[in-house]
Amino acid sequence: MLAEIYTQEIEAILAKYPSDQKRSAVMPLLFLAQREYGTLTNEAISEVGELIGLQSTEVASLVGFYTLYHDRPGGKYRIQVCTDLPCSLRGAQAFADELCEKLDIRMGETTPDGQVTVEEVKCLAACDHAPMFQLQEPNGIHYYEDQSAGSAMALIEALRVKGQVD
Repeated sequence: MLAEIYTQEIEAILAKYPSDQKRSAVMPLLFLAQREYGTLTNEAISEVGELIGLQSTEVASLVGFYTLYHDRPGGKYRIQVCTDLPCSLRGAQAFADELCEKLDIRMGETTPDGQVTVEEVKCLAACDHAPMFQLQEPNGIHYYEDQSAGSAMALIEALRVKGQVD
């Protein structure tokens, strides 16, 4: 359980908020749970809710809304392609389709080696540089603008090589 493993970290997170506003700590606690478990299972969501006095459904609504939280297993690297209307007008949907074709997966799936998941998201605030995506990896989140399927595949190959070295 998080409370047993991360007692000091949880206390430090909760200390940032007034005692009557501890529910505001939900997002950093979700990140902590996701870091520990890899995904936010129903049990992890309940655990976070118990720590701050929220119902599981209240916590789960945040997980469903924010693209940085994952309630399903995925690859070590998550490529989240913005496909909202302005980006699609600049070729984002065609980019996403071609990338998935090159990886031999469908949108939302993970490559057979378990390394890469490609997901569709809305608005990453770089419409003028579409196609673009955010890459979520163990070392953080990085943004890649003005992409082509070829440039994305080169990045993926570099990440795969890096992953073999780590």
